[in-house]
Amino acid sequence: MFHMFVLFCFCWCRLIGVFGESVSVMEGDSVTLNTDVTEIRQDDDILWKFGDEASLIAKIKKNNQIFSTYDGPDGIFRDRLKLDDQTGSLTITNITTQHAGLYEVKISGAKFTLKTFSISVCARLPVPVIISNSTQCSSSSSSSSSSQQNCSLVCSVVNVSHVTLSWYKGNSLLSSISVSDLSISLSLPLEVEYQDKNSYSCVINNPISNQTQHLDITQLCHTCSELFITDQGLPLLYIVLISAAAVGSLLTVATIMICCICKKCRKTAETRSDSALCKPTARTMKSKDPVYANVAKKR
Repeated sequence: MFHMFVLFCFCWCRLIGVFGESVSVMEGDSVTLNTDVTEIRQDDDILWKFGDEASLIAKIKKNNQIFSTYDGPDGIFRDRLKLDDQTGSLTITNITTQHAGLYEVKISGAKFTLKTFSISVCARLPVPVIISNSTQCSSSSSSSSSSQQNCSLVCSVVNVSHVTLSWYKGNSLLSSISVSDLSISLSLPLEVEYQDKNSYSCVINNPISNQTQHLDITQLCHTCSELFITDQGLPLLYIVLISAAAVGSLLTVATIMICCICKKCRKTAETRSDSALCKPTARTMKSKDPVYANVAKKR
């Protein structure tokens, strides 16, 4: 029993400083994994490893002035790793989801230190899209003489993972849906009254960020509220189209009539002009024909 206690104490002393740290980072950003060492001692050796296979990705040997980084499995760390030559901390730049996982750093020297990090990488979130589902417009009668128009809406996002999509009315949560699978689409319906003056928003979020799309009822719900006449129950769009067709027909008839009248007037004017030019006068005949002039004198 005593020997086991001594062994436990020995192992505990050797593993002073052993603990894990969880880090969440946005895809494309940089993250620094700190050794918590103020300055590397002359006899310190530092090894950075990644993944379940404990692949070596960085190494420091202070005595030999070695500060090396490696590409890692499948070269995923190529040109992405930077070592701090004072503290031994490791910085990963332009991080992607490939770099999510377990990291460990071992510092050997006067004191042995083992530190682990669990990094989760969140993809950048798209802005949710809100559309009006016009095929599901409905009218719920509140009384025999009046009815209240409702508008069906859908908020959606595509190619997301480990996110939650939610509808809010002001600051109050109305509904939400979560997903942990990779690269799928999410959609969340909502039905509102057209005359509703409250503010609605659709929010997508993951552990470190969120994106919000605010609802503009007047822009999206007109298809539900303005395409119907409440009293008659007739589609206003049909009435508009019929009226436009009637006006077009009247304009066409009027144009044809005007053209016919103008054509008739033009023909009448030409006929009168031709008659005036072709009819001879007595004075003209007397003055121009000498035979008629002599007869006149004899008389």
